[in-house]
Amino acid sequence: MRVLVTRPLRSGQRTAKRLRDMGHEPVLLPLSQPVHDGKAAMDALARSHGPIAITSAEAVRALASSGADIRPYSRRLVFAVGEASANEAKAAGFASVLASAGDGARLAELIAAQTRQSVTYLAGSPRAETFERSAHALGLKVDVAECYRMQPAEPDPGALREALTPPPEAIVLYSRTTAERFFRLPEVRSEPGWLNQALILCLSTSVAAAVPASIGRNLRIAALPDERSLLSLL
Repeated sequence: MRVLVTRPLRSGQRTAKRLRDMGHEPVLLPLSQPVHDGKAAMDALARSHGPIAITSAEAVRALASSGADIRPYSRRLVFAVGEASANEAKAAGFASVLASAGDGARLAELIAAQTRQSVTYLAGSPRAETFERSAHALGLKVDVAECYRMQPAEPDPGALREALTPPPEAIVLYSRTTAERFFRLPEVRSEPGWLNQALILCLSTSVAAAVPASIGRNLRIAALPDERSLLSLL
């Protein structure tokens, strides 16, 4: 199956490998790209002492972008959403990493079950704030440090034509912002025919809300907000 992947390039390449291993043909069309602030990430670690929380691998990449030595902080416990974020933290040198299944709410529950220490959250912008709301409801103290920003990436016209020719049989959408951007593309809005035939796979109900109702016939939502669950819909 020809599958369109709209994630940022580095994350999309990881997804593409997974899709090829499953026997599909991935097509990369990054619609956003991260801008890292390594100094903000390192400053957040320097002024704190407790556990660290991440909801994206981009938080770890922000740390790496600073070029600074993270070994002084490598023994601090890291709580991560999902296996991809957890693996990125381990690869960076963090010795103790715990991963939650699901979304930011599950991450907050995992932390609350383990510790009542103040948590340093290496966050991005924009974000859903699911983790922060859930942490607050559970009485957790969270120090938010924005250390990366996801900005729009305008696809090259030639790359866009190539990605949509022949039309993809499935589209995987990981964020609401990216989904909104995808369906605003003129090349997408003008081709409702193939969209009505394609599987539209969304990581969560929030992402699915960005899919126009007129083309939602083949909409599918992952049972859990993680990539394994999402790709199992193919």
